[in-house]
Amino acid sequence: MIKILFICHGNICRSPMAEFIFKDLTAKRGLSGRFHIESAATSSEELGNPVYPPAKAELAKHGISCKGKTARRIRRADYEEFDYLIAMEEYNIRNMKREFPQDPKHKIFRLLDFTDQPKDIDDPWYTRQFDLAYREIETGCEALLEYLGFPAEERKENA
Repeated sequence: MIKILFICHGNICRSPMAEFIFKDLTAKRGLSGRFHIESAATSSEELGNPVYPPAKAELAKHGISCKGKTARRIRRADYEEFDYLIAMEEYNIRNMKREFPQDPKHKIFRLLDFTDQPKDIDDPWYTRQFDLAYREIETGCEALLEYLGFPAEERKENA
């Protein structure tokens, strides 16, 4: 089983969107049993809060529920528990280094680094562009699946 932890600043917008988009993509392709997927924050600001309503609404537009998700902070044990620690932006990686000062197993990535256009995913909390964040996260999740050995052709055949 491949264990993935998506990470952003507060765990109420981008990382839960990534968690539930990735869960949706894997479910639609019959791959759910191959993955354990969660999300977390680098800060404690939103602990226990639900997904931010505009992020939740953007997921719902695509038929994706995030019911029951509440923000949690990363823990030192996450480094050993997860195979991939995937940040939404470079700022998240800098903050992750407080919990994971070293990355000897090379588990830390930015989501869009798996695409042919590596860059940060801007925080829609500030930009208000939840639709753009959704598209970028979905692109990153598709690229991550390919990186993990589930190329587009195989996914379509198994759908």
